[in-house]
Order: sequence, then structure tokens, then C-alpha cells
Amino acid sequence: MYGLMSFVVHSVIYTKFIEPLGIDVPLDRFSEARAIEHVRVLSLEIGNRQEGRVGLREAAEYIKAQLKKVKERAGPNIRVEIEENLVSGTFNMMFLGYSMSFSYRNLTNILMRISSINSKHSDPSVLVNAHFDTTLCSPGAADCGSCVASSLEIARLTIDSGWVPPRPIILLFNGAEESFLLGANGFMRMHKWRDSIGAFINLEATGTGGLDVVCQSGPGSWPSFVYAQSAIYPMANSATQDIFPLIPADTDYRMFSQDYGSIPGLDIIFLFGGYYYHTSSDTVDRLLPGSIQARGDNLYSTIKAFAESSKLKNAHERESPGDTDDYNDEQAIFFDYLTWFMIFYSRRTALVLHSIPIAIFLIMPFFLRLMKSGLCCCFATFYDFFKGMVLHAIAIMLAIIFPVIFSILRLLFSSYGMNWFANPYLAFLMFTPISLIGLLIPRTLCHVLPLSQDVSILKTTKEATSDGARFWGAFGFYASITLAYLVAGLTGGFLTFFTSASMLLAWISFHLSVKFCSHQSVGSAIFYVMPLIPCLLHYVYFGGTLVQFFLEKMGMMGSLPPPYGYYIPDIVMAAIVGIATGWSVGPIISICGNWLARSSVLQFLLHLSVVAMALSSQFFPYSTDAPKRVVLQHTFLTSDANQVVDSSYDVAVIDSNSLLFLFKHAPEVAKELHIGPEFSFKTANMSSQRTFTAIFPVNFLFSRSLKFPAKSDEIMKKYKHFPHLHTNKPQMTSRDGSRRVYLELSLGSLEEVWVAVLNITGPLSNWSFADNKITLPETSEGGPPSYICRVTGASHENWNFWLEANSSGDLRVEVAVLDQILVDETKKLKRLFPAWADVIAFSSFMSTYIF
Repeated sequence: MYGLMSFVVHSVIYTKFIEPLGIDVPLDRFSEARAIEHVRVLSLEIGNRQEGRVGLREAAEYIKAQLKKVKERAGPNIRVEIEENLVSGTFNMMFLGYSMSFSYRNLTNILMRISSINSKHSDPSVLVNAHFDTTLCSPGAADCGSCVASSLEIARLTIDSGWVPPRPIILLFNGAEESFLLGANGFMRMHKWRDSIGAFINLEATGTGGLDVVCQSGPGSWPSFVYAQSAIYPMANSATQDIFPLIPADTDYRMFSQDYGSIPGLDIIFLFGGYYYHTSSDTVDRLLPGSIQARGDNLYSTIKAFAESSKLKNAHERESPGDTDDYNDEQAIFFDYLTWFMIFYSRRTALVLHSIPIAIFLIMPFFLRLMKSGLCCCFATFYDFFKGMVLHAIAIMLAIIFPVIFSILRLLFSSYGMNWFANPYLAFLMFTPISLIGLLIPRTLCHVLPLSQDVSILKTTKEATSDGARFWGAFGFYASITLAYLVAGLTGGFLTFFTSASMLLAWISFHLSVKFCSHQSVGSAIFYVMPLIPCLLHYVYFGGTLVQFFLEKMGMMGSLPPPYGYYIPDIVMAAIVGIATGWSVGPIISICGNWLARSSVLQFLLHLSVVAMALSSQFFPYSTDAPKRVVLQHTFLTSDANQVVDSSYDVAVIDSNSLLFLFKHAPEVAKELHIGPEFSFKTANMSSQRTFTAIFPVNFLFSRSLKFPAKSDEIMKKYKHFPHLHTNKPQMTSRDGSRRVYLELSLGSLEEVWVAVLNITGPLSNWSFADNKITLPETSEGGPPSYICRVTGASHENWNFWLEANSSGDLRVEVAVLDQILVDETKKLKRLFPAWADVIAFSSFMSTYIF
């Protein structure tokens, strides 16, 4: 049964049931094939769409050209406006828990506004946002060429379908999301249409397709309500909003809905194919078929629903005192059932519905016993139910603890971890059987629940009374979890509420079957399980999605320091598989446990676990389809504007298998770096986190990074001038002793600058960035408090700014400039890495100044 469920779920989450439409389908349909043609051009023909590279400009020109073609086909009753905006600005932001300042200039946004001929610029509009830039070394087919392609196809479809939007549709193609949401920030701070936006949809991708899930929605519940009513293949559940804040990631959604706009909107993200996210393997051939088709059909339907909604309001209308919103409920509950349909209800409804199971649990002992056996028997029955609940809670906890212990024991006898990373089925094979053992152990050790009730008075068997107590104990467990979610203000309680409701139906079915079958017969067990199947299928769907998502992301969760960092990914995966197994199988244990908790079954599961542990060591954790992420930084320490003081290769990995593992299995790289068999971390030259300041705050994911000597001859021939910071006017000292230093940053003759990062330490009290507001200080490896500012934009112009110190103490400024040009020796080293390693390579020019 669970095998069939897993097959169905696998087909659903990888959109195998959705038929992608070809390029020759009627023009009034969204076509995945037409969208993929845009992805092919952006990622393959253009490529290199990073800030500072010519490909980003070419992508902007391509998008504009496609929008102009669409405009030419517009009818007389539609107005189409196309704009290219260069945005500049400066602001402070907490990103991934780190405080930073950002300053940017001349970043490109492309916009299209489609409206009826009679519309006004103040009319509330619907915004669709997609970014066309990519991260370092990635062609960005999925992230986010697929988003741009979807928006271009939506623009074409809107015109060719003959639909005249009752409210304007704005398509924003922003050119700077990967550099920390700068394009969206520029739009919200500067553009004339920003106050007209009544709703928005942000498109993102953390993989190459699969489920296109609403990961965030709000403010209020209206956006998710519109989506629930309109999506053709609904892919959303409110529990993701409980989980998303725990994930070290962010999207443009925050710029529109939180930081600047408070605009109602949706954050819709491709979840799967995360192996290729932010790697050189994010290519058009990796896109999962059917994913863009599902996204496009959902997107067009949702845009139409927003545009036709009477609740669509511009900023002025939302802020008016008399504005009331029937859907301002921040904690609405919603979830899709295998993308077939979607259930939505308000927080007010949840307060009633989610309280019913716990009320039933508390009332049931009195309902069953009060009239027949008296009050004392009622309390004895409740005590038995409570014991059943405790046993079920222990079983669920053991279903999580056993795989965690198993994962630790396995690593004690293995030379490396994460064997399941390139072999996802291995995670289920290793951790599911041992999780089932943990789930069944309480039933095995306590075959018949110790009863407080007098069975002779009840005129029933001890086994039947024990099974009843186990059932109502399990029911009480899920009812209690539902109530806990409700009290905590979280929205994932629908999972356990669904379980509780399904268990009641199963109990009724079971009791009806007992009239025809014996209490512990196969027939009665089948009658119990059948009403649970829809609930169990949803648990397999939700749990499988959770396991696969985190499994693919474990390759980029960071290399935590020893001795515990090595164990963390396996422990996390074991715990997630244990949770999914416990919740998917737990509801059937109370009645079917006497069939499953037999010594023969437990022995089989134990043998399977041992075999899986033995076989797992034979599986290599990486492949070309599941690469290991490696950071290769060619670091140049410079002095003045034309001297290189030192040159080195700084190498880091972003998962728990250390660089020693990498060099052991990449002998050509080890040979090139002169690494011998006796090499160890104790004798190696370590790189500090400050060495990777150019990619702050990603550098906090690194531990035990290594430094190797490199030549600087080629870079001296390549560039005449290097980045340099100098004063451009005399400093000013005020009466209170504070002084202001005026500085000018030149990026030299570097050709493809992605970002320059300023790391400032000392008695800093103010600066010219972010409207003269300094950020919160950050510390690294026990160093002094640092103030971080990232500057992004055209490198041929110098940056002028001032720093203010509140004492005569030295201000120390470290400058790290990331250039995407590699010298030939670095390119050669990069090519030596094996195919299962994805190398993010760049040059970093670092210099230090004291003022």
C-alpha cells in the first residue's frame, strides 16, 4: 500500500502527470515549449548573466526585444508600455541573520505594463516579478531563466488571448536579485508605478522544477484565498510558512510584502532539482518536464483572479482609515491535496475545527462508560486513554531517535558521510526500517496495555479494551498536537486535524466490521485502514516532499566545524525520515500493531537496516547529477594600485565531507597543489573567514578552509591597476572630537566586478551609506566588531563616501573586490576537479587601509 502511495506521490511532485504543451499549440494557451525556447536563449546562447558581465546587458536587450514583439500584436483596446529603468540606492538590511549595508547604482530593470486603453496610472495593478540575473558561475536556466520565460509567455498569452485586463498587469524583469534583492529594492524605492500595486506574485526557483509551491503569502490571507480559488494545479500549504523562516534563504518577496511595500502577494518557488541550484549544472536540459507548464497555467489563472477581484487596492486605498478587509486574517489555514484540489479556511474557523478533536478525546471516556459503568469507570477509562497517548508519543519519538542513533553508529564505521546524497533511495532504505522498529518497539514490549478498567464489568476481552485505549490514546496525541499548533499561532495543525478526523471514520468502520469479522482479523484491520488511506496518502505526499527537499539542499548547508559538524547532515536526514515515517505509519499502529509488532517482522526490519548500513559504504556520495560544491578563490593581496603583495588559492567546501575527502578522491587536484599523502589539517595553512569577505555572509558557511600558494605573474600582465581606496579631500574634525574622513574607492582596471565589500573596524559612529545610518556590528572568529557594506554597480566609476569616527582611534577599512575573470593557471586548476565537483571559481582582490 505504501509502495503504491509512494509511486503516486513521486509522479505528483515531479509533475509527471502534467503534459507540457508544444510550440505549435493555439496562441490562447500557455506553452511550456515556447517558454523553454526563451530559457535556451538566456542560459545557453547568452549565458553569463551575472552583475558585471556583458551577458546581463544582452539578456536585458533580449527581454526588451521580446516585449516589443508582443506590443506590436496588441489590439486597439489594450495599452502596452515598456520601460527600462536604471536604479540606484543605498539601504541597510538583515540578511540571513547578518546586518549589512548595501549601496548600488545603474542596475537594470525592464518593465511592461498591460492595461485597457481607458486605465489610469493610479488604478490598482497586479505585479509579476522575475529576475534575469544569475549567481556566480551558473547559467541560471531554472534560477531564474525559467521565471523570466514564464513571464514572457504570460505577456504573449495576455495579448494573444484577447483578454483585456480590467486592472493593469505589470511585469517586472529585475536585473539584480542574486546580489541581495537590489533590483526589487530599486523598483520599490524609485518607480512611479510602485504605489499602484494592489497584489504581486514573485517567481523563484531553488531547483529545476517539480512542485511550484506557494512558500510565503501575505500580508493577510487574501492572496492565498485568491490562489486557492483560481490555481489549476494548486501547490500550496500554510505549513511551509512555519518552515520557511528556518531555511537560510530569502527572496524578492520581502521587498514587496515586508520591507517596503506591505503589498499582498505570493512567493511561488520551484522546489525540486535542488542539486543544480546555484551550480554550473543549472542548464536547460535539467528542467523537469511539465513544471513550467503547471507554473504557467497556475500563474495566468491567478493573475486573472487578482485583476478581476474587487479587493485589489492601491497603496492609498489600503492605507485609508475606512478600509476593511474580509481576508485580513494572517493565520489562515490552507493546503493542497496532491495538487488535485485545495482546502482553505480562516483562523476563526480553525479555532472551532481544531478544538473539536481534543474535546472529543476529553468527552469520550464519559460517553463510553458513564451510563453503563459509573463515574469511577469513566476516570479509569480516561487514565487508560492517557497511557495509550503516552505510549504513542514514545513510539513517535523512538521513530525519530532510532534512525538518528543508527546514522551516528554508521558514521563511526564509515570513512565519509552523506552517502545518500547522490542516491536518495538510500536514505529511505537506511532510515525507514529502523524508524519502523522504533515505532513498533512500545507495542512489542507492551503487547497488552496495563488497564485500570475492570474488564469483567465491561464484558469485553482484555485485548479489545487494550486496543481501544491505544486507539483513543493515539487520537488524543494527534488532537493535542492540533491544539498546540493552534495555541502557538502556527498553521500546520491541519495535518494532525486531518489525521484525527480520518481516525474517527476509521474507528467507526472498524467497529462496524467487528460485527462480521473477529476483533483481530485481517478483515477488521482492512476496514480500519481503508478510511485512513486519503490521510495516509497526504502524509506520504507531505513527508516525501519534505525529505526530498532537504536531501537535495544538504549539499549546500555549510561545513560545520568538527567534531560534530561531520555528523550533522546524516543526523538531520535521519530525523526528517523518522518524522515522515512516524507520521505516515503512526495512525495505523493502534489497531494494526498486533500484526506488525511481531518478532519476525522486527527481525526482518533489523536485518534490512544492517544490510543497508553495510551497503551504504559502497555508495559514493556525489555524482554529476548530485555534485559536491567547491569554492575556489584566487586571492590577491594588493598594495597601492599596482602592486601584488601575495597570491594564494583559497579552497572551501559547503558540506560535511571536508577538503581531505576532496583531495583524496581528486588526485590530479592534489598533485597540482602539491598535496602529499601525509597532508593533514594540523600541518596545513588554514584560510580565515575574512579571506572570503568578498562573498560575505556566505563565508560563514565555511570551516577548515585551506590556503595554497599561487603565482601572481599573469594578473600583473592582465591588469594595470588594482582596486584602491584613498582620501579625496582633507578630513574634518568637529568640536566634540569626532572626525570625518572623505574617501574614494577605485576598482582599478578590473573587467567583470560582481561586488566590492567594505569591512570597517574601529570607532565608526556614522557614514554616508544608507541615509547616514550604520548597521549593527558583526564579529568573525573573535575579531573586532565589523561594519559591512556591499557596493554593486558600474565599475568604471569611482565610489565616493565618508566615514565618521567618534574618537581619534584608527579606522581600519578592508576592501575585498570580487572579479569574475580567472587567469589561465586558475582555469587550469578548475578543470582538474572531477566531474562530480561543481567549482565556483573567482578572483578576489584584497587590500587594507588605516585612516
